[in-house]
Amino acid sequence: MEAAVELHQIELQVLKPVAAAATGRALSKFSMLTRFHAGYFRISLSLCGQALLWKTLIEPSTDARALRAVVSRLPSFAFVLFWSLAFLTLLALCFLYVARCVLRFRSVRAEFAHHVGMNYLFAPWISWLLLLQSAPFLRPNTNGYLLLWWLFSLPILALDVKIYGQWFTQGKKFLSTVANPTSQISVIGNLVGARAAAQMGWRESALCMFSLGIAHYLVLFVTLYQRLLGSNSLPAMLRPVFFLFFAAPSMASLAWDSISSTFDTPCKMLFFLSLFLFASLVCRPALFRRSMRRFSVAWWAYSFPLSVLALAATEYAQEAKGAVANVLMLVLSVLSVVVTLVLMVFTAIKTNDLLPHDDPFMCSFDNMQ
Repeated sequence: MEAAVELHQIELQVLKPVAAAATGRALSKFSMLTRFHAGYFRISLSLCGQALLWKTLIEPSTDARALRAVVSRLPSFAFVLFWSLAFLTLLALCFLYVARCVLRFRSVRAEFAHHVGMNYLFAPWISWLLLLQSAPFLRPNTNGYLLLWWLFSLPILALDVKIYGQWFTQGKKFLSTVANPTSQISVIGNLVGARAAAQMGWRESALCMFSLGIAHYLVLFVTLYQRLLGSNSLPAMLRPVFFLFFAAPSMASLAWDSISSTFDTPCKMLFFLSLFLFASLVCRPALFRRSMRRFSVAWWAYSFPLSVLALAATEYAQEAKGAVANVLMLVLSVLSVVVTLVLMVFTAIKTNDLLPHDDPFMCSFDNMQ
């Protein structure tokens, strides 16, 4: 009898570390899902925007003197490889977020009510629309393109009704108290959808989404320009999202270019506004000093706006056909590519910093829960 008891105790001592290790791994997975949030779609947003820029640059130019003709000689397989990377990254992020919705629904609900996290719920759908426009094997006049456009645009419109509706009705969240630079992502979502619709030839649908985006952009821009309570509630680590200030007008110029089939005066006005806002931010490096002390996923907020600005500069150079326009296009395109590649290298090297315990997003979510 005593021998049996001793044998049982030995078995418990052997199995206890195994059970503890298994429990630790399970808790680690749940902890990862808890710390993961929609803000990580900044990565897919940047990669998909960069893929669209690469596709635009390798397309043949009608101006023989344009510097774009030099860039178009790059091998097409490089673009296909990068597009595939963007696709796989977006797919992985979507899988993780679906798992978070299933296993950590309370965190998702808190994120939906957060004044910053709520805006990044647009990011996966914007990423899919950008990826759709840059797809090397799908043309806008196909049924597959149309079906995917509806699939990715309807969630944006649903979020529009939810967010925009509570801004001017009797909801608890007034624009003056929740507006912050990330609020412009909702505007960008409508403009990206409008550009994709215009490329299909659906001009009325494109005008509908463009009007929704541009109307709310004007209200949002004026609100943010006044620096009310909401704009001052952004943590210092999230300062890179200030680059979204010039991403919205850049995307608006691209959307109107697709709708009107020419880079006309409204497109140029929006592009020049983007350049002014970009210059204003670049001249104030102290604004981003605290956010640059340690690598975080917030750094990816630099890449997407630069890609969109470079895209607008490319269309402007195609229309203006001047030396200054071509040099501007080349400088912005190179800057966008370099920033994206640097961020990819930092992300690969500093994987331990991708899911920090002191993420400003998570601190806010914990308080809300």
